[in-house]
Amino acid sequence: MNDHSSALKHALPLSFFTEKSNYHWFVVATVCIGAFMAALDGSIITVALPTIDQQFNVNVSASAWVALAYLLTLTALLAMFGRIADIVGRRPLYTIGFTVFIIGSALCGAAPTLGFLIASRVLQGIGATMLQANSVAIVTAAVPEKVRGKAIGIQGSALAVGLSLGPAIGGLLIGVFGWRSIFYVNVPVGIIGTTLAAMILPRDKQLASSTAELWKKFDFLGAAILAVSLVLLLLGLNQGNNQGWASPVILGYFVVGIALAFLFVLQEKRHSSPLIDLGLFRIPQLTWGNITGSLSYGIMYGVLYIIPYFFELVLKKPSSQSGLLTTPLPIGMMLLTPIAGTLADKLGSKIPTVAGMAIATLGTGLLVFINDQTGLPYIIVALFFVGVGMGVFTPPNNSSVMGSTPRDQLGVSSGMLNMARSLGQSVGIAYAFAIFQGVILIYHFTPHNSPPAPLISGFHWTFIGVSLFGVIALLISLFRGNVEKVKLPDEISMIDV
Repeated sequence: MNDHSSALKHALPLSFFTEKSNYHWFVVATVCIGAFMAALDGSIITVALPTIDQQFNVNVSASAWVALAYLLTLTALLAMFGRIADIVGRRPLYTIGFTVFIIGSALCGAAPTLGFLIASRVLQGIGATMLQANSVAIVTAAVPEKVRGKAIGIQGSALAVGLSLGPAIGGLLIGVFGWRSIFYVNVPVGIIGTTLAAMILPRDKQLASSTAELWKKFDFLGAAILAVSLVLLLLGLNQGNNQGWASPVILGYFVVGIALAFLFVLQEKRHSSPLIDLGLFRIPQLTWGNITGSLSYGIMYGVLYIIPYFFELVLKKPSSQSGLLTTPLPIGMMLLTPIAGTLADKLGSKIPTVAGMAIATLGTGLLVFINDQTGLPYIIVALFFVGVGMGVFTPPNNSSVMGSTPRDQLGVSSGMLNMARSLGQSVGIAYAFAIFQGVILIYHFTPHNSPPAPLISGFHWTFIGVSLFGVIALLISLFRGNVEKVKLPDEISMIDV
């Protein structure tokens, strides 16, 4: 390293930011850019798939891999990159993640074939994984404990804004500039985010062991087993409706995926430096927080992906309107997450998590009763309740998980938290569609040729099934205890704020 680059390294982050009394809020704002981009890119693709079908002359099942490749990459690699962040530091990995995300986005925009686009989405997903695996850990380590819930709430708002604006921004960009623009737009935003991350994010303290020594101990086999296990299980969940849940292929996915999951547990128990310290699961708040977090996103995505079918198939709304009519849910989440974070700082985690899950479950319960005579205001209110409940629940739940995690394991815990969210999204979608299509098949119809009565019955049982997720999460939140003012040892802090 030459003198110039060495001097630049030691000059970053800039003292202009670090010397300010509110420096931690600059860190939160920088992290929010990455959270917004990752969430936006997960939802913006939904409006582009029909155009991509026509562009490459492929069917729906083929183009679905454009979305699936991104989700599978996120879920499979989150825990691994969380552990890598604890080894190499969160600042460099987060900055590298932005760079990889930019390159992947540019390649997606320039893709000459569908296969190239899917491969580029995997690269983009790797960059997004580096961002997501670090975001909550960076906030937790950099922000004073008394406002930790508020900060995590703001980061959650950035996710919700990205999720809610994705379809609207995507539709506008595609209409004016074409489908490739939804990927190219990430390039300038990513450059800004990378620059801000370099200038603002705090440096990582030196670890007790050398980085080279930690890499020698890295559990590469465990990372590979976990990734393949999660990919197989998610493939089974996502492809079950297309190939049949009892088909040899789907059963094979589940059997091998579960077997590898058991093998992963055995590998972690025997490895001297495991990818995931299974001892973390002895921390009740961490274990139950991940379970309820996964269930909550199962509720959210089960509703988000099913309700447009009700608007289009039962109420006969055009797809452009059905997209807008789903926005009360993410808007409700976006509005409440900062408030819920502040409440968690004052009241602890239990009250807002219980209240939030009760509101979300109430919203899904209201959806159980919709039919072809239901007015839009009723449905909008129900969706808003689901979003409000998610907004009230998520920040204190995440704060309780991260607040109960030792600081030298923050990267791993952050990766686990995000992995639980991705699993919840996938399971929620597959679960909701399985119920919906299964009920309609009983009447010997498909969703697109069914009369109203079987459709309404399908929606009725789907929302009952999704509501069960809420009931389970509510009971867990009610009985799992509280986290208030968790004091983490300063001497093992990895972040020099």
